[in-house]
Amino acid sequence: MRTIPVDTSSASVMVAKPPAIKVKDRRTGEIAMDIESGAKLMTVDVMFAANDEVEILSVTVPEPGISGELMMGTPVAVTGLIARPWENDFNGQKRHGIAFRAVAVTSLAAGGENSKAA
Repeated sequence: MRTIPVDTSSASVMVAKPPAIKVKDRRTGEIAMDIESGAKLMTVDVMFAANDEVEILSVTVPEPGISGELMMGTPVAVTGLIARPWENDFNGQKRHGIAFRAVAVTSLAAGGENSKAA
């Protein structure tokens, strides 16, 4: 399946909703795992502001890629962000969208807080 790299260099990104465990199957409660590393997958909703537009993206990240306190409003760096189009049939209706995945979501707040305290 095609993946599209997303350039975050000129974007402002901050946490809209803190990390949560990604559930693979809501009926059974099965947790989604990363195929390559075996790590638990997490989702982080981020506010992505670029080119005079703002969107909320739900980004899937392996648990070891979550670093720092990621509370609502925390500025973050998103490493290795890709977009992947998807399509499926659900109860006879076609659904489609874009899934976002990243290698890491890292808090940028620590440096800012330390410089304010100085």
